[in-house]
Amino acid sequence: LGQLSAAALIAQGHKVALHARNAERAKLAIQKNPKAITCFTADLSSMPETIQLAKEVNDWGNFDVVIHNAGVYRATSKEVFSVNTLAPYILTSLIHKPRRLIYLSSGMHLHGDAKLEYFDKDINQINYSDSKLHVLMLGKAVARKWPEVFCNTVNPGWVPTKMGGHGAPDDLQKGYETQVW
Repeated sequence: LGQLSAAALIAQGHKVALHARNAERAKLAIQKNPKAITCFTADLSSMPETIQLAKEVNDWGNFDVVIHNAGVYRATSKEVFSVNTLAPYILTSLIHKPRRLIYLSSGMHLHGDAKLEYFDKDINQINYSDSKLHVLMLGKAVARKWPEVFCNTVNPGWVPTKMGGHGAPDDLQKGYETQVW
């Protein structure tokens, strides 16, 4: 979804910076979107790398839009919490305030439970659905706290990606167009 969104935004004439988990994936991301202005690298399951990513993004200046679409599904509870819940919070807190913020949630947030009491006790109790509810809650909190920022949390649907699988019934194009719009 991120690659397709980037390609669509570049085709519309926007300057787009990408993000990848590591140097190898960054190289592939640039190959798929060679007109991107850069590709930042950071493993969002690592708090120090996420904090460093925010510093690097800020060194580029202010961005008009930040799309938080990184996410993991088949991973440990710690990775799900770190990437899906904690990283968007840290990045939102540390990156210069953009004009627009877009968070990707999931219809699975409907099956989530906030489980806020587990944040400092036992994140092994937090699952993917919970993390996507956290993303929705973060988006709502940011929209209330920063009324001057257009903030949306979107559900791309169950689309045929590596995460969604080939049998996913929703339209991939509509999935990425949601965040591009």
